[in-house]
Amino acid sequence: MSKDLFADDYAVEVASQAIALARGRGLAAAVAVNAGEGLSLAVRDGEIETLEHHRDKVLSITVYDGQRKGSATTTDFSAESLGQTVDAAARIAQFAEADPFAGLVAPEFLAQHIPDLDLDHPWAIAVEDATALALTAAAAAQDAHAEVNQVDEAGVSHYRGLHAYADSQGFAAAYTATRHGISCTVVGARDGKMQRGYWYSTARHAGDLEAPEAIGRIATERAIAKLGARKITTRKAPVLFEARIATSLIGHLISAVSGGNLYREASFLRNAAGTQTFPPSVTIREAPHVPRGFGSAPFDAEGVTTRERALIDAGVLTGYVLDSYSARRLQLTPTGNAGGPHNLLVSDQGADFQAMLKTLDTGLLVTDLMGFGVNLLTGDYSRGASGFWVEHGEIAFPVEEITIAGNLRQMFLGIAAIGNDHELRGSTRTGSILLAEMTIAGD
Repeated sequence: MSKDLFADDYAVEVASQAIALARGRGLAAAVAVNAGEGLSLAVRDGEIETLEHHRDKVLSITVYDGQRKGSATTTDFSAESLGQTVDAAARIAQFAEADPFAGLVAPEFLAQHIPDLDLDHPWAIAVEDATALALTAAAAAQDAHAEVNQVDEAGVSHYRGLHAYADSQGFAAAYTATRHGISCTVVGARDGKMQRGYWYSTARHAGDLEAPEAIGRIATERAIAKLGARKITTRKAPVLFEARIATSLIGHLISAVSGGNLYREASFLRNAAGTQTFPPSVTIREAPHVPRGFGSAPFDAEGVTTRERALIDAGVLTGYVLDSYSARRLQLTPTGNAGGPHNLLVSDQGADFQAMLKTLDTGLLVTDLMGFGVNLLTGDYSRGASGFWVEHGEIAFPVEEITIAGNLRQMFLGIAAIGNDHELRGSTRTGSILLAEMTIAGD
C-alpha cells in the first residue's frame, strides 16, 4: 500500500473521493473500502510448515442511475483508478435492468453515532515468538497421552481488518477490528484405527487467548476420547448438541429469517414473525455493541445503525434479519443486518455441561457434524454426525458413522434445555442444546 489505510481517516478519504466522482457524474453511490493485514503460520514435526503474510485492500463502488445499478471494484486507490472504477460501474448501470427495489438505504436509518467497541488490538508478535507458541501447543499435545500418533498441525495467527463505508447522502465512517488465534490438531491411534482431535482459541486481544499448553492438551483429550468409536443401531432418542456445534442450529435460524430467503419464498419461516418458534424458555438477543465481541459493529455493511433487540422473545420470533433491499421487497424496515447479525446471545437455564448430560439421561451427544443436508424451504434436516452415546447421564462410548435427522421447525420447538457452557469463540454465544428427540440412523 502506498499509504497506510489504518492511519487516521485515509480509508474514509478514499471512499469519499469515489463518492465525489460519482456525484460529479450525476449518480447516487455507495462505496465500501476493506483492508487487512496479518500473519498465519503452522508447525509440524518441530519446524515451520507454512508461513503466510497477508496484506490486501479493495474498494467496491455501487452506483445508481435511477433504479439501474452497476458495481465495480479496484485495488488501486489512485485518483485515475478511482475515476476509471466509477466509469466502469456507470457503464454497467446503463445496461442493467431497472429494479424498483434498488437504491441507497433511506437516510433516517444511517448511523448517527459511531461508538468505540474496543475491537482494535493489534498483536505485534515476531515470527520467532509465534513459532514458539505453536511449538509449545504441539509439545503439550504430544506429551498429554501415549496414544497420540502425531500432532498434525499447530498454528498461530493474527489479523487486523478495516471497514470503511460512505454514500452520496453524506454518510462516511470506518472502524478497525482484530482477531488472533492459536490452534492444534492431533491424531490419536489405537488398534490400527485413528481419530482426529482439534481445539483452538480466538480473541480480539492476544491477552485473552487460552494458553497454548491448554490448547494442545484439550486437542489430545478430544482425539483420545474418540478412539474405539462404533456405530449404533437406528433409533429415536434425545440429542445433545455440544455448544461448539449448537451454534450451527442458531445459524439455520438466521438463514431462515434472512431477507433474501424470505422474499424468494425459500424459507420455512416465511410469515412466521409473531409466532411461537421456540419454547417460552428461549430468548435470543442481538447485542451488536458488546465490547470486543466477535460480531460487534457500530454500523452494518450499508451504514445502518446497529441496535440491540430480542430476535426471539420468550420463544416468539419478533422479526427478521434484513438489509435495505430485502426490507423494501418485504415492505418492512431494515434491521441493521446488511452483512448478517451481530452477537447473538442465547438464553440458558443455568445448567452446566455435566448437568446437561444428566438431563439427557440416555441419548446421543453430538460433537461433530459432516455435510450439509438442510432444506431451508421445508426445514428438513439430515446431517452426518459423530460423538458419544450417553447412558444414565454418563458418557458410555464414542459413536461415529451415523446420521441425525429431523425438521428444524419441530427441532426448535423441541428444545428441552440449553446449558450455561457457553461457546465464546464466535458471534453466537450459546450453551449446549438438548433436543427432546431426533431420528438417529446407524446400522
